[in-house]
Amino acid sequence: MTTENLAENLDSLRDTLLAEIDGVADLDALEAIRVAALGKQGSVTGLLKGLGKAAPEDRKELGQAINNVKVVVNDALASRKEDLEAGALDERLVAEAIDVTLPVRPSQDGRIHPISQTIDEMLAIFCEMGFEVAEGPHIETDFNNFTALNIPPEHPARQEHDTFYLPEKEDGSRLVLRTHTSPVQIRTMINQEPPIRIVVPGRTFRADYDATHSPMFHQIEGLVIDETSHMGHLKGCLIEFCRAFFGVDDLPARFRPSYFPFTEPSAEMDIGCSREGGGLTIGAGADWLEILGCGMVHPNVLAACGIDSTRYQGFAFGLGIERAAMLKYGIPDLRTFYESDLRWLRHYGFSALDIPSVAKGV
Repeated sequence: MTTENLAENLDSLRDTLLAEIDGVADLDALEAIRVAALGKQGSVTGLLKGLGKAAPEDRKELGQAINNVKVVVNDALASRKEDLEAGALDERLVAEAIDVTLPVRPSQDGRIHPISQTIDEMLAIFCEMGFEVAEGPHIETDFNNFTALNIPPEHPARQEHDTFYLPEKEDGSRLVLRTHTSPVQIRTMINQEPPIRIVVPGRTFRADYDATHSPMFHQIEGLVIDETSHMGHLKGCLIEFCRAFFGVDDLPARFRPSYFPFTEPSAEMDIGCSREGGGLTIGAGADWLEILGCGMVHPNVLAACGIDSTRYQGFAFGLGIERAAMLKYGIPDLRTFYESDLRWLRHYGFSALDIPSVAKGV
């Protein structure tokens, strides 16, 4: 190939490549042109590889001419690539444009579950009275859950249709999912010298399920052990608690004799209510509503925990947290507490900043 022929071919190749580069519409097509011209098998690269066949005296001039074409094509590719990238960015900015005049999307704030809120409200009241919070395990021994509480072996609560038992151990004993938070009272009395004043919130488990019962539910129990507490202290404590919890200063209350194996005497506390118009209003009215069970701690329970019942006495009480929340906040069905329905939680839930305190009213 003569120098004149190569120059003509280079001019033609350069013009063709520049025209293709100028007319390309996207980056992928531009990359294909670059590979076809300057890649390992490209047209310009092929010319450089063919210099070995040229006459020695022509190689320098031919090499310069080919390199000039390579530089021109490279510059054209870089310029066109910059233009295409700028165009692509403009298109993306248009496609992803945000109207800053639009209002922001509403934030989805979390809500405190009514059970958690009710527990905090109850603890705020009892802690103001001088109680301490005690906790214990969900899996308990038969002794702590039944025997120490003066519950006889033939009591229906110890049967499998009422209680969740774990598999029998080698020694014949069986652990149990606690049916109340009373085992924490037993643990406290065994491990702590009187005086004792505790409240025990927590989960409990029983084999029951309907609109007003759940196999897992929450209780709060209270225990006071000292040398001087009597039934009058029990009544005053619970009346003040209910009035503070329901926000009714003159809430009527009465105590009916009842029976519990672990207290003697035992009572059930009723609060006044009205059912006029098919609704339920807590406060003065013609009706009564059972709210909790209570009584003076049975001497057998004190003896089982190693406490001298001739010197110490005290009272205990317990109520269901879900039931209290249903009454206070008008929640009709117990089962909805556990359905994880965000719509329900947004309706009945509480702000994280709504921290209960007696000072501002729980």
